[in-house]
Amino acid sequence: MSADIKSDNQPYDDINITPMLDLAYVLLVTFIILTTASVQGVKVKSPVTLASNNLAKPQTRAVTITADGAVYLDAYPVTMAQLHDTLAQYKAAKPDLPVVLKADAAAQYDKVMEVLEIVKTLDITEIGLVTKRVSADGG
Repeated sequence: MSADIKSDNQPYDDINITPMLDLAYVLLVTFIILTTASVQGVKVKSPVTLASNNLAKPQTRAVTITADGAVYLDAYPVTMAQLHDTLAQYKAAKPDLPVVLKADAAAQYDKVMEVLEIVKTLDITEIGLVTKRVSADGG
């Protein structure tokens, strides 16, 4: 019995790591929540329509046109040629590729038409136009 009791001057040879693991798990959960909550994208002011169904699906590619005419594919700036090539690659990998077009209300109409023409030439049939949802009572 006396062999189990350590003397006062003898050092402990084990460290209790439970509090350290608790802290690590809390930090891990915090970082997971913070990284999934911050969605990257390009801010645009969408046109307003009456309430409609949400067309977003998994693996949907988003094309964004800003008010100054800049074009983005999934938050990355692209030229029209790059947009065509990248969408063609996505279409080859997934034939029923869904695309959403999110344009600023003040965007140049010819840029919107250029993007729609690229989508049409690639034979992408699932395309949605993003608008801001407003209820019928105007609020």
